[in-house]
Amino acid sequence: MAASKYPIIFVYGIFVKEMKHFKAFGGIEKALKKVGFDVYTAHTDGFGTIENNALQLKEEIEKILKQKNVEKVNIIAYSKGGNDAIYMLDNLGMQDSVASVTMLSAPLKGSRLADVFLSVPKFLLKPGAVCMNCLYKILGDKHPNSFQVLHELKHIPDEEYPPEIEFPSIYCQSYSSRINSYFDDLLLGVPFKILQRFEKTPCDGAVTANSAKWGEYKGECMAEPLSHRQLMDFLVGKKKKQKLYQFYISLCRDLAERGF
Repeated sequence: MAASKYPIIFVYGIFVKEMKHFKAFGGIEKALKKVGFDVYTAHTDGFGTIENNALQLKEEIEKILKQKNVEKVNIIAYSKGGNDAIYMLDNLGMQDSVASVTMLSAPLKGSRLADVFLSVPKFLLKPGAVCMNCLYKILGDKHPNSFQVLHELKHIPDEEYPPEIEFPSIYCQSYSSRINSYFDDLLLGVPFKILQRFEKTPCDGAVTANSAKWGEYKGECMAEPLSHRQLMDFLVGKKKKQKLYQFYISLCRDLAERGF
């Protein structure tokens, strides 16, 4: 018997791909299945636009609903996957098919890193975008559009951010993560320093806590530093890995206790 009433579907963000020999969420899905949860990862484009990926996410959810003969799913959306999920719920008639949405470090107000990339001269940026699109086409993307994705993830100032979209029939919550210095994650150390130049607020090397807040904000995933990439179990040390798995297990058990 599953540990939660409804299946759980993970949604990833940019740069990530769920492939045969590469799990988008590392060992997290396996850890959850081990304790009884029915878990899936949506196969969306690694560099698809929000609208494109929302359509793909809808198709993935509809397949699970039919396969498992259930009415709803729980969504756990990481990074841009959160933006995709909100678009799907707001525009594609899927609110009755979703019990809960949990956002994990989603750039709902964008990320200044996108602004930094877009400041690169177009004669360099556009060829780079074409190369990225070609790479992700090889990796399985149906409609990669990295240039458009950068524009969609541009930073939105608080005063320009529209009122939060509400879904009364869905339990909505969010978490952020943070690193404290360059040395907490050498891969995201430079992006962390760039973000700190613009905003002296907690961030995980890609997304600030302010951008990640949505619905019922639950704070940081872990008490200790956890970078954006580590949040999805990418190159995480053994000790932190076990704490990370426990966070996800606790998160899903809480959803189960709430009747989802």
